Amino acid sequence: MRALLKWIDLPPVWLIAMIALVWAQAQYLPLGLSFGGAWADFVGGILVGGGLILMVLAVHEMRKARTTIVPHLEATKLVQSGIFSRSRNPIYLGDVLVLAGLILRFDAVLALPLVPVFLWILEKRFVIPEENRLRRSFRADFARYCQKTRRWI
Repeated sequence: MRALLKWIDLPPVWLIAMIALVWAQAQYLPLGLSFGGAWADFVGGILVGGGLILMVLAVHEMRKARTTIVPHLEATKLVQSGIFSRSRNPIYLGDVLVLAGLILRFDAVLALPLVPVFLWILEKRFVIPEENRLRRSFRADFARYCQKTRRWI
């Protein structure tokens, strides 16, 4: 059972759960609130597209380095190239952008607080444990990486 929970406890599962909450709020509890139409659709599309691009770029770099993209597994390499030279967590940043973009696209005003909640969940459940594993595995290299590359943006 514990192994099953470990595989369910993945960022895409959390993202899908958050998207479901956003959709439900937009469908069943709009309360007449709105972001205002076309501009929200446009900005939402930009955020979703940007988030997906970040994810693809990050997965490409990790595959090129032949290391895992699964958060609970030990990385075999410290990826610092490509998008990872700009952000230590481009996939998670992409997840947050997708969520924010869908909130705009679905016109789910009341769901806005889910963005910081989701960011907090990602940081506590994934980012900090991953950084601790990388710190143990790559010591000085990881410390230098942290000094030159920000956690988010």
